Amino acid sequence: MSRVRHSGKPALPSESQDIGLAQQYGGRHTGKWVGKLPASWIPFVQLARLSPPAGVFLVFFPHLFGLIHGSIVEPSPPTQLLRVALVAVGSFFLSNAIHGWNDLIDAPFDKLVSRTKSRPVVRGAVTPLGAFIFTATQALAAAAVFLALPSVAALTAIPSIIANFYYPWSKRHTHFAQFVLGVSLAWGVNVGTAATGVVPWGKDALTSTACLFVASIFWTVIYDTIYAFQDIVDDTRVGLKSTAVLFRVYTKPFLWVCLSTLVGLISTYGYLLELGLGYYAISVGGCVASLGAMILKVDLKDPSSCWWWFRYGFWLAGGSITGGLLWQACIGRSI
Repeated sequence: MSRVRHSGKPALPSESQDIGLAQQYGGRHTGKWVGKLPASWIPFVQLARLSPPAGVFLVFFPHLFGLIHGSIVEPSPPTQLLRVALVAVGSFFLSNAIHGWNDLIDAPFDKLVSRTKSRPVVRGAVTPLGAFIFTATQALAAAAVFLALPSVAALTAIPSIIANFYYPWSKRHTHFAQFVLGVSLAWGVNVGTAATGVVPWGKDALTSTACLFVASIFWTVIYDTIYAFQDIVDDTRVGLKSTAVLFRVYTKPFLWVCLSTLVGLISTYGYLLELGLGYYAISVGGCVASLGAMILKVDLKDPSSCWWWFRYGFWLAGGSITGGLLWQACIGRSI
């Protein structure tokens, strides 16, 4: 069990050496609100990675980027808030489906990895059939919500379905599985844009949408490479692939290249849409500061440090991009 700090603040990496592997999305998390649920519900909460909620928001953030981007490209009425709510609900069900599917397909390898050997499917708390039914129902719920959006949004979501379906196998096929995950999650930018009624591949939106989409891929690669270092010893032993396994001691230079590319893309995005200084200060400056600190300070040899920076570090980058886009959408291009 991790140490509880009475101040209510998250422990720093140096203070978190005793965080149990099972608490790091290892399938045994029962802290805070989870432990108050009926016992039969808890394995499904663990299966869906609902606590901590990082997994949910990593699916939602790209959709939110797209929603705000669409409103910048084509200013929208206040009723757009309803679409934000629909996308939030849809991305919640999508997140549940993604994580359920991932654990179902990964089970043969999860049982060989120290951190994941207690996940619900591996330990028998959820049967493979139960995991499949859970995944299918969550996917159908996500589809029902997204079908309530403009028809172009449902069409735009098809590549995401294919990428998310394939992702669990990508770790067996390529060291660049983090880029596959990046495409899977970052595609939410296109879906969110389409949800506003703006066609992502339309003449007025194609280049700027592409910049935001690819930037989101590199954001995913950064945090998921750090996440993958939690299991690098076991992954190497059992034959699973990742950017962490590929780059090893050269990982931080690789991450700096990813961050430089991300910053270049979101700066180009701002230039293309003639955005104001507020956007550059919040989104570009925020990403440089938050992701730069993550890359600089994370100890890739310490699973607790990797977990801490994954769990808490992504909020600042996601919040920075969201904040800058919101500033632009609400204040306008004159500032």
